[in-house]
Amino acid sequence: MMTPAKGDLAFLPLNPEGRRVAGAWDPAKDEADGNQCRAFGAAGIMHLPERLHITWADDRTLEIDTDAGMQKRLLHFDGSKWSGGEPDWQGDSVASWEKQPQVRGFGFPVRLPPSPNAGSLKVVTTHMRPGYLRKNGAPYSGNAVLTEFFDRIELDGEPFLIVTGVVEDPQYLTARFITTEQFKLESDGSKWNPTPCKTAPPTAPPPPSRPAGF
Repeated sequence: MMTPAKGDLAFLPLNPEGRRVAGAWDPAKDEADGNQCRAFGAAGIMHLPERLHITWADDRTLEIDTDAGMQKRLLHFDGSKWSGGEPDWQGDSVASWEKQPQVRGFGFPVRLPPSPNAGSLKVVTTHMRPGYLRKNGAPYSGNAVLTEFFDRIELDGEPFLIVTGVVEDPQYLTARFITTEQFKLESDGSKWNPTPCKTAPPTAPPPPSRPAGF
């Protein structure tokens, strides 16, 4: 995967202020200010090429570690842990299981009770430090709310984790920013490669294409 060039804001519902902030992105300044993790915050981290390590921190807290940026996300099933202090990159994440009745049959559907193994893990994250939706400075603010749905599926017998993320940010976005990422289960952790946060170097936009024959 390649980092989008500075100014490449395709498919991002940024308002004029968001585009202005993205256009002023300076990775050297982020490094100097200690903000090299801006693209590794909760609203951006799942978009990066990386591996996840998912474990239970305790009976009510699911922990997701990423090798990209060496981040730790804590998903709390017992409510918010926000104490009113300084926001951090991963924010305050409240998790819950969403069960839905299953529909079965042809013609008139028969609605069955929720299966104990069906449904999604829903996670709502707030109180994040301002960060980037992409590693090219496309911003989200401290007012952003991230809602995610985690679903485990099997494709040809291979387990996959599908993560759908929805970012709402009245400061920089004109609409919800929705993404879907896929992670394949690996047999062991031999490819785990923790690397610290690193800002992307500014890249020039691709040259304009020319008609054939010129």
